[in-house]
Amino acid sequence: MLFDDRRSVPVPPLTSRGCWIRRLRRLTAVLLVLTVFGAWAWVERDPLLRSAADLWIVSDSVTHADAAVVLGGGLGTRPFEAAELYKKGLVNKVLISQVEEDRAVAIGVVQGYTESNRQVLLKLGVPANAIETFGKANKNTREEALALREWAERHATLDLIIPTEEFTTRRVRWIFHREFAGHAGRIKVSSFETTLFTKGEWWKTEQGMLIFQNEVLKYIYYRIKY
Repeated sequence: MLFDDRRSVPVPPLTSRGCWIRRLRRLTAVLLVLTVFGAWAWVERDPLLRSAADLWIVSDSVTHADAAVVLGGGLGTRPFEAAELYKKGLVNKVLISQVEEDRAVAIGVVQGYTESNRQVLLKLGVPANAIETFGKANKNTREEALALREWAERHATLDLIIPTEEFTTRRVRWIFHREFAGHAGRIKVSSFETTLFTKGEWWKTEQGMLIFQNEVLKYIYYRIKY
């Protein structure tokens, strides 16, 4: 009678040399993929980085509102944009954030941000009776949002426009919409291009790289903390 006397022969385990070779091949493949991707990203960096900025920036359409809001910082840009809104008849009033000032301002040695913003607005033709401040010693954007809501409720103000630099728009809009939740009015964040760099080539300057990076980190920090 015929029968199959074959027995299964166990496969010997791989030697340490064999394992090392397999790992080396996998690492080589991964490095090859990363190299190809990196080369492609470098060649296509301009449209990729330009698209990243377009996705990051948010801006609301600007229509008539009760007031324009000048947040702390941006002395060379924000009051100018607010004054332009006033001159176009899009707002009846300009509100300046009363930011925290240092001791040199307190003793009158130098002029602080709040007063500097006011002087810029006056020079640009905004009348003194159309300029007000809100808050007291605001330290950050969230405190400004809380102070502005208190001012808006006290003055029965509904619509406000906040002009701000393009890369800050996402964080500013998120925190103001959050703190104004349940309020009858509307917050419109209007973006404008900074004088330090252009949106189309922001990565070609040190300021552009730092500002974009910092704003992404700030946005993440705000979403986690608040």
